[in-house]
Amino acid sequence: MSEYEHVRGGKLVLKGEKHKSKKRKHKRKREDCAPKVDSDCLAHGNWWRVSKIEDITGPVAIEFGKHTYVRALDSGLFTLGAPHDEGEGPSPEEVLTAVLIDERKVAFKSGYGKYLRVEKNGVVTGRSDAIGAMEQWEPVFQEGKLALQSYSDCFMSVNDEDDAVVAVDKKAGPEHMVQVRSQTVKDVNPLKDVPAEEQGDLQQVEINYVKKFQKFQDKRLRICKEDSSQLKKAKEEGTFHEALLDRRSKMKADRYCK
Repeated sequence: MSEYEHVRGGKLVLKGEKHKSKKRKHKRKREDCAPKVDSDCLAHGNWWRVSKIEDITGPVAIEFGKHTYVRALDSGLFTLGAPHDEGEGPSPEEVLTAVLIDERKVAFKSGYGKYLRVEKNGVVTGRSDAIGAMEQWEPVFQEGKLALQSYSDCFMSVNDEDDAVVAVDKKAGPEHMVQVRSQTVKDVNPLKDVPAEEQGDLQQVEINYVKKFQKFQDKRLRICKEDSSQLKKAKEEGTFHEALLDRRSKMKADRYCK
């Protein structure tokens, strides 16, 4: 048996049959194709953190610290709600409706149908039926942080004594930093404005354009065999399409080539 094991060559290969070699799947490619998971969003019950004012619209929650949100009271006042567990989103009383006013200002409406404003004593209340100058807030984004500035130029914060929501400080510190979270479905396709021919890596883009402009009736692809490293440089210099056309012209595979 030991001699047999020594000479046995494995699977029987017939004459004229081509041996098919197994292609190794690169682990890196599988990782690149895998969808990215927003762990921060999952930790907050699928409420994702906004990073620009355009995203502050519809149902939102204002988070101070970790898993604690501004909570509306039936008295028209606001307080800081109890901490939530990991993976849990805000309670219904902690959900506000954001209204985008312009490219700089937003307004917030509580679940009681009243808009947030700052009183003369600096207390944030929700008792306004309409949006005026006093009901407008300016989200200030800086270095990945966010603070909400009222019409009085004071920033929203939480009073340490009774957890009341106020706006009394004209300089923003760590205690004024918030996270505005939204549950509105984002457009997760970063290529929505990119033509279909230019989606993919450089090699795929070249194939896409050859398919689009080739003139051969047999529909067989003719790809230029020359080094394609110059395509990357051409893309950076803004001559990408000219370089692609030049490569197709060498194969005489483009209806626009002379």
